[in-house]
Amino acid sequence: MERFGVIVIGGGHAGVEAAWAAASALGAGGRVALVTMDPGKIGAMSCNPAIGGLAKGQMVREIDALGGVMARATDHAGILFKVLNMSKGAAVRGPRAQCDKYHYAAEVQRLLASCAAIEVFAGTVDDIVTSAVAGSSSESRPQCAGVR
Repeated sequence: MERFGVIVIGGGHAGVEAAWAAASALGAGGRVALVTMDPGKIGAMSCNPAIGGLAKGQMVREIDALGGVMARATDHAGILFKVLNMSKGAAVRGPRAQCDKYHYAAEVQRLLASCAAIEVFAGTVDDIVTSAVAGSSSESRPQCAGVR
């Protein structure tokens, strides 16, 4: 049985960021499992392959400030970079990038593959296995022991 410090279920945009952040937080020797139905679809973008905008632009900046994947992949896959609402006040401006969606997905997958702490598994999770861990009181609390 393989042991991981963190198991992330789902390889969508949030799952990728969670796995990347967990690998960073665990440090040297830490291991992260990323379980997703189709590893070839990690980083897939919708029919409108935009990163940013008025609300999401702020979130992307925050993810970038924390060392995340989304802005890095956008830097590589971006086709058009624009600041929206330039004729309005600074409070309603937002950066947006249109990306080559195939290049973006390939870059996200390349970044994950470059992180030795992250191992990607193809599959689904049907159950979270828990085990009791003795707490500071007489009660025990459940702890994740694995997934099936």
